[in-house]
Amino acid sequence: MTRPELCQAAIREVAFGAGVRVVEPCNLYGCRIGDGCFIGPFTEIQKGVVIGARTRVQSHTFVCELVAIGEDCFIGHGVMFINDTFATGGPARGRKELWRETRIGNRVSIGSSATILPVTIADDVVIGAGAVVTKDITIAGTYAGNPARRLTPRK
Repeated sequence: MTRPELCQAAIREVAFGAGVRVVEPCNLYGCRIGDGCFIGPFTEIQKGVVIGARTRVQSHTFVCELVAIGEDCFIGHGVMFINDTFATGGPARGRKELWRETRIGNRVSIGSSATILPVTIADDVVIGAGAVVTKDITIAGTYAGNPARRLTPRK
């Protein structure tokens, strides 16, 4: 029997702002975390990701390369960011030129178990739990569903 290669979750090559709180275990590498942020356990934040000041990232969240999150945001439990759109009919398999960026504005709240494809989300947006965001969101408001749609305000 052969032994598998064992890799440990780690925090390495991260630029932390002042007053950041990280609850381990988590896997953070090559990213920037702004002042006063909170990063929950069982979270992975990959290289090149930028998280703005005072943003909270809850447990079991995956933030892949090419994601930027603004200031004063809330990212719920188990949120998944996606950078591969399967443009060729399957995974990019290391062909990073096929990946796309995600930009999250300031004061954005994303509910638990939401999936965020490569999109741009404007400031002051709320994404409901379990929503799947497939298109840019340019107007502040509350969005929910699969695919996520703007909810009509009650009168």
